[in-house]
Amino acid sequence: MLSDPSPTKPQAPLDDKIADEGRFLRSWLEDPLRVGAVSPSGRALARMMARYVDPQAPGPVIELGPGTGSMTRALLERGVAPGRLFLIEFDPNFCKLLKERFPGVNVIEGDAYAFRSLIEARTSEPAAAVVSSLPLLVKPETQRLDLLADAFACMRPEGVFIQFTYGPASPMPRFKPFGPTFRAERSPQVWLNIPPASVWVYQAALAHSPPQEAAKPNPAQAFFERLRRGAEKIQINLKPPRP
Repeated sequence: MLSDPSPTKPQAPLDDKIADEGRFLRSWLEDPLRVGAVSPSGRALARMMARYVDPQAPGPVIELGPGTGSMTRALLERGVAPGRLFLIEFDPNFCKLLKERFPGVNVIEGDAYAFRSLIEARTSEPAAAVVSSLPLLVKPETQRLDLLADAFACMRPEGVFIQFTYGPASPMPRFKPFGPTFRAERSPQVWLNIPPASVWVYQAALAHSPPQEAAKPNPAQAFFERLRRGAEKIQINLKPPRP
């Protein structure tokens, strides 16, 4: 799934990083459940997430909750062309900032949990990946799984949904009787991020389902089946003849 990283561009100026910290903190104070974090994702975490995006795979790359653009920058450094990036951001101030920082990138103001209708109004091409920085754990399990189902519906069969989390468990609930079936892969822990985080990558289960093989006979089961048939034959032979 991973490929060699492309050459990187210069990092964001230090002044921008300090300003972004202030923007995130202010947005978090206004609505902590929507923002979910008091600071942008660190460079190490953003690069780990971008590693799972194949820049050669056809189709748009959708980013949910880009904030001030740390993940967007990592995707561009990865080699994703600006015109292929579609950013769904709720905060109008962040939207304005993203348009100024990343010319040519498609910035859409709206609810990331309703991103499917926003994307389908702009392109009909299946996406290569959906990269999410949303605070999923503040949402009910059904809403999280609905988001994943929408992502699978918008993507190519081999497309990936990428999500980071600070906790040890998958942010997408597993082993549920409802919601889409999927495969999940977890990245190594990103210790350089504050706080440390990891990345989860989800793919629709049908994308890599191995072909079903014919069931092989169980030797023990076959042996007991022969014994059962032999016993039935003996019982038939021992029955007295009818008058």
